[in-house]
Amino acid sequence: MCSSDLLVIGSGFAGCAAAAAAAEAGSTVAVLEKMPVAGGNSAINLGDYAAWDSSLHLRQKFKLGDDSAALHARDMLDAGDGYNDPALVNALVNGAPTALDWMIERGGLKLRDVIHRQGLSNYRMHYGPSGRGIDYIEALRRIADAHRARFYFGHAVSRLWRGDADGPISGVEVKTPQGTQQWRARRAVIIAAGGFGADVAMRAAFRPILTAAYNTTNHRGATGEMIRLAQAVGADALQLEFIEVHPYGDPASGALDTATSYALQIRRSGAMLVGKHGKRFVNELAPHDHVSRMEMATGERPTFTIFNEAMLQQQDAERNRVELPQLIERGRILRAASLRELAAAAGIAAALEDTAQRYAQMLRERKDPEFNRPFATNVALFDGGPWYAIPNWPSVHHTMGGLRIDTSARVIDLWGRAIPRLYAAGEVTGGIHGAARIGGNSSADPVVFGRIAGSGAAREPAA
Repeated sequence: MCSSDLLVIGSGFAGCAAAAAAAEAGSTVAVLEKMPVAGGNSAINLGDYAAWDSSLHLRQKFKLGDDSAALHARDMLDAGDGYNDPALVNALVNGAPTALDWMIERGGLKLRDVIHRQGLSNYRMHYGPSGRGIDYIEALRRIADAHRARFYFGHAVSRLWRGDADGPISGVEVKTPQGTQQWRARRAVIIAAGGFGADVAMRAAFRPILTAAYNTTNHRGATGEMIRLAQAVGADALQLEFIEVHPYGDPASGALDTATSYALQIRRSGAMLVGKHGKRFVNELAPHDHVSRMEMATGERPTFTIFNEAMLQQQDAERNRVELPQLIERGRILRAASLRELAAAAGIAAALEDTAQRYAQMLRERKDPEFNRPFATNVALFDGGPWYAIPNWPSVHHTMGGLRIDTSARVIDLWGRAIPRLYAAGEVTGGIHGAARIGGNSSADPVVFGRIAGSGAAREPAA
């Protein structure tokens, strides 16, 4: 029998934050990770962290206007169509700045001297040095490792131990390369095992269109078994049908890559989305899930983000110098001198030229009678090349539903009661984002609630 004060299941943002907070509070912590390396989806996350402020005050530094917890919450409730739990929303938005500062101060996290808006109402997107989620994982690991949290890889939890329907969680059963082990939790178990985007059967059960015909951005371990194991001991789950599908995945792999980042950024400079038929089909600035649904409705794989040199020049110059030629060389971004040549290279119908002509007029007039897209005053005109196309196709990205928790990150059962000594955080939980998640919250949510879970679990009396 192995034992620890706390057992943390999963080693992404939520698991590392929980381990760091609990170990910092003086508890012994064992992190059980089924994969051979740490990080899960968090390690391949695009690295944007939504916080309305931080100790660095980047928004104020660049004079980018006001922001607040209330405005962050409003963005969440608007995107979530009101299906969010307001108490969880408030916990997230109020905790995001302090959790970010915690990683900076205790974990040595360095932030890039930039702050982006990325479709939010205000500038609140923060980034680490690499621009990837691994920056936060490393910072959290530094806190956890400094306080002697232990990480065990290749340890797949196969059962939660609960003596009776009203009793506490006492430990877990674990499958390892050496065989089955029993682990006792003296204080609590924290589930931080991520969502189920890589489990085709599970996601299709709740959203039938999401068959194997759609790739996922998720790593192969995002299979949702901890949701099912928690349900087996009485946990409630909610909103499992709310699954975010990202519209700008690589059509071949489903991955979100540098070309995805280009597509996300350049749409605000005026880029248009077309299908293989050469016609627009959506407001390009609509929420991701809406854009994805409209992509699926075209029935034509892939779709394309179309832009010209003038729009490209509004992007990061260093990125254009270093990354763009690489993307063009491997065919992830197509380039041509004319729209006719671009259409031929991409396999887009000749109607692209007529579509582009109408769209250019919309940009000049700042009016979109087709899809009511808003145009910023700084959008580039669509009147000359060279021309570029990024192939896109929807990719299963984030599962908003999962285990029901309260603001203390305690798992709630079918009768609305907290299950003793069981906590959860991150994508394995539901109720926070509602119908759709806004950008940057896939980093903030697990760090904030992982920290809450770790701190709360560490205060449980030892059994």
